[in-house]
Amino acid sequence: QVQLVESGGGLVQAGDSLRLSCAVSGRTFSRYFMGWFRQVPGKEREFVAAISWNGGSTYYADSVKGRFTISRDNAKNTVYLQMNSLKTEDTGVYYCTATLRGSSYYYRDDYDYWGQGTQVTVSS
Repeated sequence: QVQLVESGGGLVQAGDSLRLSCAVSGRTFSRYFMGWFRQVPGKEREFVAAISWNGGSTYYADSVKGRFTISRDNAKNTVYLQMNSLKTEDTGVYYCTATLRGSSYYYRDDYDYWGQGTQVTVSS
């Protein structure tokens, strides 16, 4: 069974930076296509970023492009989300997710495993 554990969330001010981490246990991490989603109360969980198995391809939502960077360290079984120039609208619970498929990355149903989430709050 694959387990994903996020960390690194917190309360920051607009313009600050945060780095989220997601530690993955279970089967071989390098086989998983990884993603980050976020959700605020009353809204659908939305795609933030994704990264291919070897880190060679990355994908971003338009709202975070140029500010967020997804990366992975297969030796440490960890995926990261570096978030710079944070905005109040970046507030939400951030979820790490994984799949062995990877043919599509944008939708919630594209992924099979999810972490419990970590709260990110950006104040003005």
